[in-house]
Amino acid sequence: MAFSNDTRKLFTNEIEKIKDDGLYKEKRFICSEQDAEIEVEYPEGAAHKRVLNFCANNYLGLSSHPDVIQAAHEGLDTRGYGMSSVRFICGTQDIHRELQDKVSVFLGMEDTLLFPSCMDANSGVFEAILGQDDVIIADRLIHASLVDGIRLCSAEYDTFKHMNMKHLRKKLELHQNKRTRLVVTDGVFSMDGDLAPLDEMVALCNEYDAMLLVDDSHASGFIGKTGRGTHEHFDVIDGIDLITTTFGKGLGGASGGCVSGRSELIELCRQKARPYLFSNSLAPPIVCGSIKVIDLISKSTERRDKLEWNTKYFREKMEEAGLNMRPGETPIVPVMLYNAKLANDMARDMYAEGIYVIGFCFPVVPAGKARIRVQLSAAHEKVHLDKCVEAFKKIGAKYGILGMDKKEIIAKYGN
Repeated sequence: MAFSNDTRKLFTNEIEKIKDDGLYKEKRFICSEQDAEIEVEYPEGAAHKRVLNFCANNYLGLSSHPDVIQAAHEGLDTRGYGMSSVRFICGTQDIHRELQDKVSVFLGMEDTLLFPSCMDANSGVFEAILGQDDVIIADRLIHASLVDGIRLCSAEYDTFKHMNMKHLRKKLELHQNKRTRLVVTDGVFSMDGDLAPLDEMVALCNEYDAMLLVDDSHASGFIGKTGRGTHEHFDVIDGIDLITTTFGKGLGGASGGCVSGRSELIELCRQKARPYLFSNSLAPPIVCGSIKVIDLISKSTERRDKLEWNTKYFREKMEEAGLNMRPGETPIVPVMLYNAKLANDMARDMYAEGIYVIGFCFPVVPAGKARIRVQLSAAHEKVHLDKCVEAFKKIGAKYGILGMDKKEIIAKYGN
């Protein structure tokens, strides 16, 4: 038997080491629709519990919006369950074109191409447009899916220090001999919630004749005055060459992603991007639901405005409570704990208080930077925010971390 007892023991030992290191990801099951309040089975086999959800990417609260659900039902009824094909064979319906056109208008880009996920978009875009005579210069904290996509590309790969524009300038100067230079960044960095300085990046790219790609997955729909994204926030919509983003977060929360940008680059992706050529089309119910999402957020900024208020209020109350947080203005609010066991223990105690949050530690975040990442939603009401803050105060007091800075927390718990 190929999978012998010795082989089984090898992998079992690896799993046990993950547990010993405090990095084990426990099974959890949501037994309801995704919303501000959910029903959870945790740990596996336990009785279901109603808790407030503060760790979803459901920024605009659209995952269970009745109009979006109805649109998905209509898509299922009129266009079927799935396409049973990739896009370039017989997997493109007119609704796929409609969604692409609506996304292009919403983001302010020339053209858009749908992918099964943003991870697929990030996996396909670099190999499609770049070759061995080109260079990619990326922020060192870009999302893992961008890193994976870059690895599939034959272009040279270089990095600059996180949001350090002086270092980016040096790298652009260094690579002036390349055919093309592509600078890559997240718009909003998913673990810290900070915004890339796109205004400065666009200026540098213009100065050094470089292109700029932004993964705006944690911004599309709610960052910027009308929710267009980080490029709207910094008023540089015309300066961005490529945007990758997802329909799995603020834009409905189901699945699917896209590449949007200069028409020539999108056409190259249409012709050459492997996840586009070799993955089934986005299912019609998701396409129709996503169209409804774009329509809703194009007509009104009500949900985006409520999320902005929630974010400001929650951050102020958490600061008053004495939690050690990463500063920022986005609905991603990292409560810094620096120790993996402490992060997981506090998250478990928060669950007992009726608040669903998750401890993040290596390899999801750098070693020594463990945290609980709180994510706010337009679905949250003030009473939800207050309950979450009170729970953090109670659990923070239990572990004696209220009012502590980074050095004090590490001195007490290590990292």
